[in-house]
Amino acid sequence: MKRDRVLKIFRNIPEIKTERLLLRRFSVSDHNDMYEYASNDEVTRYLLWEPHENVRYTIRYIKYVIAKYRTGEFYDWAITLRESGKMIGTCGFTSFDFSNKSGEVGYVINPAYRGRGIAPEALRAVIRFGFEVLGLERIEAKYMVGNESSRRVMEKCGMSFEGIKRSGVFSKGMMRDIGVCAVLYGDLYES
Repeated sequence: MKRDRVLKIFRNIPEIKTERLLLRRFSVSDHNDMYEYASNDEVTRYLLWEPHENVRYTIRYIKYVIAKYRTGEFYDWAITLRESGKMIGTCGFTSFDFSNKSGEVGYVINPAYRGRGIAPEALRAVIRFGFEVLGLERIEAKYMVGNESSRRVMEKCGMSFEGIKRSGVFSKGMMRDIGVCAVLYGDLYES
């Protein structure tokens, strides 16, 4: 897996369609939909970022993302409902280890749409993209201990729990334990 190839792909991030979802690049017009969940303390409780303080902040963030798309250095899709076009979250890669053909994925879903299988549907599509298009051998995801619903999403997508990294990250004024789940190309494609 070559860094230049990945950057080229994400400079013009392709759309991914699933049964109910369209994963696409962010648009400034998504600002109200994103602010709806990104301003919610419940959403950011187990994330590294703080709630968006106002819609202007959300607009600035989306413009930042669009600028990063131009260089191929942002690997996240907006999750939208195919039926309505409403943006209800994000899913994509947070980082790559190019020399070891691995990537880390993450996702955020508007709480109003949780419990409907949307996060696993989006994550499965991103995992498939990682293996089939990017040529990854390993994809992992991390969650803060206490966010067991996120771990369940990972496991529904074929990821295996690998362990806990004690005091793995400093977030919101304290050290937090981090759980790690992963799936290998061979787990899904070589049986």
